[in-house]
Amino acid sequence: MSCLREVPIGRRSLNVFRELIGEQATGEALAAAARLRARLGERVIWNINSTAVGGGVAEMLSSLLGYVRGADIDTRWLVIDGSPPFFHVTKRIHHALHGSAGDGTPLDAAARAIYETTLHRNGQELGALLQPGDFAILHDPQTAGLAPDLLDAGVHVIWRCHIGHGQRNGEVETGWRFLEPYLRRIPTFVFSRQEYVPDYCDHGKSRIIQPSIDAFSPKNAALESDAIRTILVHAGLLEGPLPAVPDHRFVRQDGSHGRVSRHADVVRMGRAPRWDTPLVVQVSRWDPLKDMAGVMHGFAGLVDGSAPADAELVLAGPNISAVADDPESAAVFADLLEQWRALPHGVRDRIHIASLPTADAEENAAIVNALQRHAAVVVQKSLQEGFGLTVTEAMWKGRAVLASRVGGIQDQVEDGVNGLLLDDPDDLQRFGTRLRWLLENPAEAQRLGKSARDRVRGHHLGVRHLLRYLDLIEGELDRPSSAASSLSSRA
Repeated sequence: MSCLREVPIGRRSLNVFRELIGEQATGEALAAAARLRARLGERVIWNINSTAVGGGVAEMLSSLLGYVRGADIDTRWLVIDGSPPFFHVTKRIHHALHGSAGDGTPLDAAARAIYETTLHRNGQELGALLQPGDFAILHDPQTAGLAPDLLDAGVHVIWRCHIGHGQRNGEVETGWRFLEPYLRRIPTFVFSRQEYVPDYCDHGKSRIIQPSIDAFSPKNAALESDAIRTILVHAGLLEGPLPAVPDHRFVRQDGSHGRVSRHADVVRMGRAPRWDTPLVVQVSRWDPLKDMAGVMHGFAGLVDGSAPADAELVLAGPNISAVADDPESAAVFADLLEQWRALPHGVRDRIHIASLPTADAEENAAIVNALQRHAAVVVQKSLQEGFGLTVTEAMWKGRAVLASRVGGIQDQVEDGVNGLLLDDPDDLQRFGTRLRWLLENPAEAQRLGKSARDRVRGHHLGVRHLLRYLDLIEGELDRPSSAASSLSSRA
């Protein structure tokens, strides 16, 4: 039985960015792609991670790699296989690198044995696919253990870490010690922030490349008002009626039209919100570090029977069975529901907990797109955050954002300029005060949203991200390889 799963990649043209970033910047991207394509020859660029759905990494790869393929560069995407014990270990590492103990299980010899056994099995299949001189971009702790064997096989290895913590506590050090044997020999690393880089990955070996969004993906493409309303009513997130001419459609990444046909599983007390109800929205995985429960209790304190303009809260995440590499989601979701049931009736009926369908990843993205675009305020009250692409997405849609001053969020949001930041994510009273201000000052919220969109246009669109990676890989071609690129064995 195969361990690895290849994710299909469509072709997408960089020319679509002309309308957003202009002729010159688009031309630079096309020229850089052509230059790298000529230098790569028959080499393949492989991206390897642990899931094709759920979370920012999968979303970035699904969009970014399409543009690479559209530039006639041979790139492929593989997803590793892992058992529940393996993903339990990697989630524990994930928490440690965020400075948290997670469930407190030790990262000991038994955990290392589970980790290495799983990656050895995946690595055996990789050995038959990757050739000397190929590139392997390994994403996050789940794949780090593949590096030593790939390096021995003459593959150019880059490890891309999307998470981290700005301070070094015992948990952070425990996580990096666990990964150190697999990372020591890797010549090149990519992080989202300099503060995340451990010492043994530093000293000229690391590059800082902040993540990006694809403005033309189903998650971020423009939607007309009737399409937003149709999608949200059909999914069960808003009350009807539908527009006079319902529009369930969205544009898929291959340019074809999709249709939102599935429904969300929504836990609520009464009716869905009306179209004219101001919505406070947080979209996240069901992860304790996203603090959905904290958002709920902060909103509950704000409501107290009279929230501004009758606002309601929607907490939305993926179907809990959809994300294979996140074993905590079911428990986090169940705990959230238990806390919701304990709220007073007058508060509970203004809070909606939605599990969005994920059988079709692009349909899921279109629902999230509509929900974020309809929100009066988008919240991201994370306790820790690697970068926070849900913030980037909301900013691109011109929404007023209230987020925690943690991780990469603080690199995107300038407090009072293009959003509001919460200095202490645990301060629910301050959270409520700032949320109330946004709801009661729609003109100011609109000003912040406009500035937010301009910020993303200038810093966080996929074409700029792609240019950084093209430059990185071209630089790696100049680096001597341990197995020199003996490509003569290729047929």
